[in-house]
Amino acid sequence: VGDVQAHQQLGHMYVEGKGVEADMKKAIYHWEEAAIGGHPNARSNIGIIERRHGRLKRAVKHYIIAANQGLDIAVEQLKMCYVKKMVSKDEFEEALRAYQRAVDATKSPQREAAEQELEVFKA
Repeated sequence: VGDVQAHQQLGHMYVEGKGVEADMKKAIYHWEEAAIGGHPNARSNIGIIERRHGRLKRAVKHYIIAANQGLDIAVEQLKMCYVKKMVSKDEFEEALRAYQRAVDATKSPQREAAEQELEVFKA
């Protein structure tokens, strides 16, 4: 399976045991594949796993990469790390700037117009 979204979903399926036998090693494998392919949620999930295993520096690196890709959950995780002095002020500020650049890159007049039209259909 080469699709990053498929790997992300397979990771969740193996964690939850949905349709497959629960297997954390397989979940991590699929999240790593998705993260390598650029999936920010998978990257954040790996950071959570690293943190649970006490590998805090590795966890922070994963959170920073996910934040650089525009993942708001990763910014929240970095904020917790900053409060606990696991991330320097400079690292945290740079991650916030990169996060904002990623979010700004997804904005366009066409996207905003499409979102407004979608809201009309929801109403």
